[in-house]
Amino acid sequence: MFFHFSVFSERISFELSPAFLFLHIVKRMNLIGGVEMKTKNKGTRRKQSVAGILLTALFVCMMTGCGSKTPVSGEKVSGQEATKVVLNEVAHSIFYAPMYVAIEEGYFAEEGIELELVTGYGADKTMTALLTGEADIGFMGSESSIYTYLGGTQDYAVNFAQLTQRAGNFLVAREPIEDFDWSLLQGQEVLGGRAGGMPEMVFEYILKKHNMDPKTDLNIDQSIDFGSTAAAFSGGQGTYTVEFEPYATSLEQKGDGYVVASLGEASGYVPYTAFSARKSYLEANPETIRKFVNALKKGMEFADSHTSEEIAKAIAPQFKETDQDALNTIVGRYKAQDSWKYDLVFTEEAFTLLQNILEEAGELSQRVPYEDLVNVDFVK
Repeated sequence: MFFHFSVFSERISFELSPAFLFLHIVKRMNLIGGVEMKTKNKGTRRKQSVAGILLTALFVCMMTGCGSKTPVSGEKVSGQEATKVVLNEVAHSIFYAPMYVAIEEGYFAEEGIELELVTGYGADKTMTALLTGEADIGFMGSESSIYTYLGGTQDYAVNFAQLTQRAGNFLVAREPIEDFDWSLLQGQEVLGGRAGGMPEMVFEYILKKHNMDPKTDLNIDQSIDFGSTAAAFSGGQGTYTVEFEPYATSLEQKGDGYVVASLGEASGYVPYTAFSARKSYLEANPETIRKFVNALKKGMEFADSHTSEEIAKAIAPQFKETDQDALNTIVGRYKAQDSWKYDLVFTEEAFTLLQNILEEAGELSQRVPYEDLVNVDFVK
């Protein structure tokens, strides 16, 4: 099923993704908030208000649900009703283990928060849910907050806590490679990610660090949906594939692929995923955000002070389809490469690096102020 939407002279098709429609307009046509732009064919200037676009996205979101919901029960604390908070995560991944520790160990309930976890399946959908008010807090790559800010959104998303500080995906080859070198990708076909998303931009950032041109030195296939690349690789597509867990380990278990490199180790520290809320929500609900952060801190402390096996056991209810041995392996990989930002502080240096990566990828039209899009008051 496709939604068809005509914007001036350009006809665009969207497969079951009203959220993608929203961010496509934000990023590619800069229509939000009445920002002026030239159309390709006529060279005239037109304006479009944010209200119409948001209403369109909200309408279709209401029809499709904007993700799958996982209720997380809250409890009364000191005789008071718990505060309901809807959290929309970009993906449900073991990479985000400390957050699931906080859920499963009851830390949100201890803080008086009744958390409803929704999986958006993509930063475009998560950001749409956040901006339309369907979610109170979003968890995604912070590049999305930059895109919408530059698009002119008035009540934009502000990042207040950083969870991961390295890339969480792995390069998988068809055969084991003992001494892998990135130059081996020369002339090869790699199943990659969506243009403009953090996974793909960090991959290209790594290639450039190793003196390779992502556009000419190899073929990066970006035509496959997120979450489907592992199946495509098993089916014979590509020489390499870039996979998150548990897909990388699953390919190894089936004998269809072998992890040969960690993008997290190769990239170094990068601000990969963070929690954000609308500017107005932060201003109106500071105590709720502080309690939310307190629960996250407890989850981070648990992850920092416990073994990989103990973390894996704690989050097992969140990943019932993954056996315990695989969970132990995956959590071990993430913990060993120092994936998690234990203090939750999104620094200005990290934000500058993020903008450098966006700029190198050709996705940044202008720099944005750190103080506008990051608020670290709640994590200190």
